[in-house]
Amino acid sequence: MSEALVHARKLRIFIVAGEHSGDALGGKLMRALEVLHPGPIEYGGVGGELMEAEGLRSLFPMSDVAVMGVGAILKRLMPIVQRVYRTIDAAIAFDPDVVLIIDAPEFTHAIAKRIRRKKPAIPIVNYVSPTVWAWRPGRARAMRPYVDHLLALLPFEPDAHLRLGGPACTYVGHPLVERIDAIRSLDPSPLAARLGLDPAKPVLLVLPGSRRSEVGRLLDIFRETAMRLSGEAQIAPEIVIPVVSSVRDLIEESLPRWVVRPHLVSGEDDKWLAFRLASAALAASGTVTLELAVAGTPMVIAYKVEPWTAPFLRRLIKIDQAGLPNLILGERLFPEFMQEDATAEAMAAALSPLLGDTPERKRQLAGLARVPDHLGVASGSPSENAARIVLEVAAKRVR
Repeated sequence: MSEALVHARKLRIFIVAGEHSGDALGGKLMRALEVLHPGPIEYGGVGGELMEAEGLRSLFPMSDVAVMGVGAILKRLMPIVQRVYRTIDAAIAFDPDVVLIIDAPEFTHAIAKRIRRKKPAIPIVNYVSPTVWAWRPGRARAMRPYVDHLLALLPFEPDAHLRLGGPACTYVGHPLVERIDAIRSLDPSPLAARLGLDPAKPVLLVLPGSRRSEVGRLLDIFRETAMRLSGEAQIAPEIVIPVVSSVRDLIEESLPRWVVRPHLVSGEDDKWLAFRLASAALAASGTVTLELAVAGTPMVIAYKVEPWTAPFLRRLIKIDQAGLPNLILGERLFPEFMQEDATAEAMAAALSPLLGDTPERKRQLAGLARVPDHLGVASGSPSENAARIVLEVAAKRVR
């Protein structure tokens, strides 16, 4: 088949996302595919509102499988298993040119493995790498038989998969790459005025997470840390908490226990304004730390799991730092406090110098200025780069 016919024929793509972040990535990717592929594209699979807006008719509501944590998965195990096998059967019947799985590895990889066994000729692309560089590194090699190409969001992931024997892997760029300049040029002064903040005081962001279990473990210790800083006469920061709807009730229930009442902000726009406004942040380990780095906000990072799982995780975790900004920059620039080390005393001591004009703060700001260079890609947006590889993989089967 000629190159022109390959590109002009109808392309069949089966795409599977299992959570809201994957739906956002999938929607942007589908938009990029429509621009780059001159012929029609037919989609099948599972996704949310954003993917459906781009032309996907989801097999079932994505909320049926968008659950987080071992406990939540176990409670809904049988319905999720049923959705897995329904998706596998639909994929085989659809007979796509390529299967694209997006993040949510507990759901999407179970599907990909079985598609490969039943129909090995169908190529499979995985968008967003599991954290094999942090724990369970054997997953990288285990992915190789059923993933033909891996699209990575973090720049160090291709080297990690090469070292661990994983599938072919390309860094396509993190979605935040496209927003760095706009985020760093935001003027946060209107938010400060709206909240009535004292301009003479530094602003401390408190970010205990977006999942209820995570907030349950971190909120009290974060509150104690902030209250320690509020008791220091020379610091006494204004405290701001960006909240998401999933945990707003937990944050609001805690407010009577704060000696200094924090200011709550919500919504994507105010979140980024708060990041730019803040002198420093105390944040749960995760994607929010990368968002803070993109905004140029100094930070201290904390992570806690349930006590009964801590010994098990220590045997599996293969790195001595978990903060994404530290991993991207290749140095332990932002203090990390894990499990029993995450005490109010220790975290307050690490945050205190970040709220003033100190060498510690200047060192973090210098590192944050390097983040855009480490996240950048040679050309194209992350979605465009991902779409090109999906089309290349699909074209090989078509030929």
